[in-house]
Amino acid sequence: MEQQTSKNSAARAAIEWVESLAFATALLLLVFVFFIRAVTVSGSSMESTLLSGDKILVRSIGYTPKRGDVIVVDGYTEYGEPLVKRIIALGGDTVDIDFETSEVWVNGTLLEEPYLGSTPFRQGDVTFPLTVPQGTAFVMGDNRRESLDSRDTSVGFIDTRDILGKVFFRIFPFSSIGVIR
Repeated sequence: MEQQTSKNSAARAAIEWVESLAFATALLLLVFVFFIRAVTVSGSSMESTLLSGDKILVRSIGYTPKRGDVIVVDGYTEYGEPLVKRIIALGGDTVDIDFETSEVWVNGTLLEEPYLGSTPFRQGDVTFPLTVPQGTAFVMGDNRRESLDSRDTSVGFIDTRDILGKVFFRIFPFSSIGVIR
């Protein structure tokens, strides 16, 4: 009888363990489906902030776009994959870029951009100054020499509804794990 009780206890413990594992898996899936997305960076447009192959986490629920945020744009573009860029300006803002000095001005204020290197900017085919239409964002990569972004009409202004969310954490490579600003 004692041996039967021991078997029942072991079976109960195994069932509880499986239930706990199933609950944790379901909870994790809910978080990654509705609140956080994992994205892989493709290309060099965000160097040195993010490198090609970096795995990042994106917060999507409840996110409101803000100037300076590193964001992921839905893969609706001709590239067919998500774009990772930095928001420079939002609807109603005026953007001016001095390509000789590599300075970006928003609403007459020079942006402080400590994340940039000293390389000159790629110009693109957009004429500056320009005013960003309501409901859209003007985005640029941190690697201004290589980035194809809102300075080019092939990307243009990004509809804010197409922004998947804000990049907040790098999970890979392990040597670079940390918060993204």
